[in-house]
Amino acid sequence: MSNISVAVLGAGMVGVASALALQKKGFRVTLLDRLAPGEETSYGNAGVIARSSLMPFNNPSLWGNLPVLLKNQSAGFRYQARFLLQNLGWAARFVAQARTQVFEETTTALDSLIRLSMNEHAQLLRASGAAHRMRDNGWMFLYRQSSAFAGGALARERMAHFGVATEVLERDHIRQLEPALNPIFERALWIKDTWSVDSPGDVVKAYAELFRKQGGQYAQARIKTVEPLAGSRWRIRADGAHDGLEADRVVVALGPWSRQFMATLGVKVPMAYERGYHMHFAPPASCNISRPVYDTAGAYVLSPMEQGLRLTSGVELTDIDAPANPVQLGLAEAAAREAIDMGQALEPAPWMGSRPTLPDSRPIIGAMPGQRNLWLAFGHQHIGFSTGPGTGAILAALMRGDDAPVDARPFRAERFL
Repeated sequence: MSNISVAVLGAGMVGVASALALQKKGFRVTLLDRLAPGEETSYGNAGVIARSSLMPFNNPSLWGNLPVLLKNQSAGFRYQARFLLQNLGWAARFVAQARTQVFEETTTALDSLIRLSMNEHAQLLRASGAAHRMRDNGWMFLYRQSSAFAGGALARERMAHFGVATEVLERDHIRQLEPALNPIFERALWIKDTWSVDSPGDVVKAYAELFRKQGGQYAQARIKTVEPLAGSRWRIRADGAHDGLEADRVVVALGPWSRQFMATLGVKVPMAYERGYHMHFAPPASCNISRPVYDTAGAYVLSPMEQGLRLTSGVELTDIDAPANPVQLGLAEAAAREAIDMGQALEPAPWMGSRPTLPDSRPIIGAMPGQRNLWLAFGHQHIGFSTGPGTGAILAALMRGDDAPVDARPFRAERFL
């Protein structure tokens, strides 16, 4: 395969992991993005690689929660009315996928992808010299009332179905594991089958450096579109010196920008954007935590990072280029300060970014229908950091004509394109 060239568009976790997997299969790979690897969507997340991420937002409990969510006052979920009106087709399909049968198909597919990704992450962390960034002590879902814990029964049942290791904690045990937390949580679910890292962006950079050391090429360029050439090759149109680069095959792994990019090829992707924010804080040394925690009532995650204690917000459905609206981050901070002494904010303004979500909460991984040698790897919603390496392994196997390491049919592009 060394004579077959591949251009991977996008240098987040999904793109970098795909480039590495293709390189491992013998392809000549060039990775392209407008910024350095790991500086956009893959930078801003809680850094968790979690078996529990198999639970999509559009699960059967969504039907009962809709009246509250549509009030648009939740800390965990908000929407920009104009964006929702412009994307009613996506919204209707998203809600329709909350049916039990589809939910079971989605959790089965995501579980296989996450388990594969954890194996791939383990290898990449060692090979890239980034293993020191990884913790294996799980993460916690925190509940302020026992009634709220009871409301999470569906997620616990699904995790148990797939053998995810968990432990229910009472108030005293929570304090034993995380003494910095104030005793406001009655119960918790400790999800032990979870890793976390102390700098997601730096992990992506380490993977990208491994790709470069192994002979991969990186081109920093603002990509416009691709053009088909004779012999089923492609030409990349971009700003600057890399305009006109040619490749035998192209992989679109542009995360939330994939929708706009595919539109340049006349392809309409049913994708919405989950906007999220984060901010770092400097807690007193005695008030730090040893693993990420998710306050289910406050709708935030706190994760210990190299940069400080990272507070992440809930999501807002809005356009990818919408102005900043950090209302949810403000609500998250107020709730988090009830739980822990976070100290002072370390940045003058929060980071913000968008997650690409398809109607069934599964990514597209595979060939573009009707377009030879055009491959797709996008739509990972908020778990792209967790599932990027598994995506790369599936994609590389399919591109080489090998059997995929897990069932790739739930991720096929023909679902929507």
